Amino acid sequence: MPVLVNFLLVYSYDEQRLIDKCEFLDAREAAAAYREAEETYRGRSDKFEVVLVGADSIDTIKRTHGHYFLEPSEQVAFGDLLAM
Repeated sequence: MPVLVNFLLVYSYDEQRLIDKCEFLDAREAAAAYREAEETYRGRSDKFEVVLVGADSIDTIKRTHGHYFLEPSEQVAFGDLLAM
């Protein structure tokens, strides 16, 4: 059975890039780090997305949540997707 790894990702909308990525094997540590990150980024004028996801590897996260790992030049606007 694969080991579940928890990944805490912090994405900056202003910078259009992932600004932090941490891995946790312990779910309680991951949840505590998530709560701390949510508190850190809540209420700021610049916009962030803080997510905690679990998978067997970072490669799986890159496949399922790949938009967090794109370079700004690779980003696709939501309106562009609707036009396709």
